[in-house]
Amino acid sequence: MDEKKIAIEVKKLEKAYKLYDKPSDRLRESLGLSRKKRYKEHYALKRVDMTIYQGETVGIIGTNGSGKSTILKIITGVLNPSGGQVSVNGRISALLELGAGFNMEYNGIENVYLNGTMIGFSEKEIEAKMDDILEFADIGDYVYQPVKTYSSGMFVRLAFAVAINIEPEILIVDEALSVGDVFFQAKCYHKFEEFKKMGKTILFVSHDLSSISKYCDKVVLLNQGVKLGEGSPKEMIDAYKQVLVGQYPLSEDGDGNLSGDKEVKAAAAKTGEGGTEHGAVVNPDLLEYGTKAATIEDYYVTDEEGRNTSAIIKGQMCSVHMRVRFSEDIPEPIFAFSIKNIKGVEITGTNTMLEKAFLEPVTAGSVKEITFTQKIDLQGGEYLLSLGVTGYENEDFKVYHRLYDVLNMTVISDKDTVGYYDTNSKVRVKDVPI
Repeated sequence: MDEKKIAIEVKKLEKAYKLYDKPSDRLRESLGLSRKKRYKEHYALKRVDMTIYQGETVGIIGTNGSGKSTILKIITGVLNPSGGQVSVNGRISALLELGAGFNMEYNGIENVYLNGTMIGFSEKEIEAKMDDILEFADIGDYVYQPVKTYSSGMFVRLAFAVAINIEPEILIVDEALSVGDVFFQAKCYHKFEEFKKMGKTILFVSHDLSSISKYCDKVVLLNQGVKLGEGSPKEMIDAYKQVLVGQYPLSEDGDGNLSGDKEVKAAAAKTGEGGTEHGAVVNPDLLEYGTKAATIEDYYVTDEEGRNTSAIIKGQMCSVHMRVRFSEDIPEPIFAFSIKNIKGVEITGTNTMLEKAFLEPVTAGSVKEITFTQKIDLQGGEYLLSLGVTGYENEDFKVYHRLYDVLNMTVISDKDTVGYYDTNSKVRVKDVPI
């Protein structure tokens, strides 16, 4: 039996960033004016080991901020590590950030040549592959237009078409398949199947656990920059779900998952950095406005066990909470929340007036806690939560406080259907007598 050949090997990989309290501290250190350490180190990756063999399809999963994209960028040479070693055997084609390496002023054809030459192909070799690239991208005459005029869907179609038609030995993908319509995604995954049959190596990051389960030979689980485990898709997906609810099992048996390591224990218990009083991570670019006659002063999401989280497992109950303080008398305040996808499409939402849940006057100085509880049947992916307090005064609509896209919510799914939410259909197939 032939010995497996290593495609990618990562040893004790680390990536640390210096965090300064103020810009002047960074300047003083860069000029050598300070002997005192004026920064804190944040580790995006800490002593991560990973071996990927030729022909394997490997998935990397974990919560936001776990270091998934960072490790891909180091492997592809986009970032330099702070410590450790990375060795790659084979030509890599990477889809990390949409349009990375594209010149926005060039048209599609020109960008195909630009990307191909950057990877190491001659103009003649690119020309020979051009028909296959354009057929796969299927964006019509837009290939002759500057890419700055493209939609995000066209962008990824062209980028993916280039990446997979240059005959890479290793394909690295970071969530790029979540863009584009369902037919294009199906075409991309069909190409995955072809690559696997050809013995190519595939490494990809995705929140779509159904794809991870279907295509991967093995899965690596990261959390807070630390590798928690490595194993079959089922084992790691089950472990990931336990991480999301703070119940990841840790053993001391030295089984290769670093289970006895203190840092691993800390990472397994940690699901995100705090931003609000209850630990929710707040969008720094949120849109906020209103009269402030009422103010939303705290907000967070909990799972069906009542634990604070930004990740909800599809099909489970979750609650959206907010606390509102009133500085004026308001006749009938309306409390609301809505959920958008990352493209800005409003998927669902409700308010206390629609639910006929609270139609009472509130006096100045009052504080109300509002909880919306619902079952989440949204498809797996990233969503943005918006909150609001509004009302009517003498038939005039008033906005007291609105927070648009204030919180991120990740829905973790091991089965996604078409569209925005799952109808939870029950399927029955029976034989018909001929």
